[in-house]
Amino acid sequence: MRDHDDTSSSRAQGALLPILYQDDALIAVNKPAGLAVHRSKMVGNAEEFLIDMLREQVGGITYLAHRLDRATSGVLLIARSREIAAALGEQFMGRDVHKQYLAVVRGWPEPEEALIDYALPGSRETGPRRDARTRFRRLDTVEVPIALGRYPQQRYALVLAEPETGRFRQIRKHMAHIHHPVIGDCQHGRGDHNRLYKQYFSCHRMLLHAWRLRFRHPLSGAPMLIEAPLDPAFTGVLERFGWSLPSAE
Repeated sequence: MRDHDDTSSSRAQGALLPILYQDDALIAVNKPAGLAVHRSKMVGNAEEFLIDMLREQVGGITYLAHRLDRATSGVLLIARSREIAAALGEQFMGRDVHKQYLAVVRGWPEPEEALIDYALPGSRETGPRRDARTRFRRLDTVEVPIALGRYPQQRYALVLAEPETGRFRQIRKHMAHIHHPVIGDCQHGRGDHNRLYKQYFSCHRMLLHAWRLRFRHPLSGAPMLIEAPLDPAFTGVLERFGWSLPSAE
């Protein structure tokens, strides 16, 4: 099954990727929504790939330390050598990396803070399920006076999601599992609400963003915190609803 979340606006020819951090060992990029990270069967219709664009931008060989869905934006780590990629991979596998995502979801999740502990399959829905856990906290809510279906008003929430495991589309599947799907999610969300955001809020992307990443530098062991700013589409939704982001924790 291919990933059809091609929700990005077209990038100008030769546009540079926004680099959040760079040294001789690694690079942190703010991945745009809708840009495929690398070639795969899941993104068969993609024409641009982040890893190729970055290699051309910075020169030399680069290696992915982890991945983000095509429709998701935010912090992506890239290593400058196989050894660094392996060292970062060990931190991800050992669950020593703290990931924080921002998401706009349908409805108001209750309770406001919870752990979703629900096993998930891999990229194949028929594959074996593995343990998957996501903590979330409701940051803010809004009720908009737009009729949809049998409801005269619609409720949405800004959520901070912290996945403790790294399963395929984990946050998207977990939020859909508790009936609060991510807005703009074409596979696991609600088409009627996705269309509402396009029509009324001019938002054509999935509202899931890898916001902050905490890890140890693979060479020095120093603690690292990388934060990726939101793009104009996501920021526009926050401004429209009067939402603000939490301070660093």
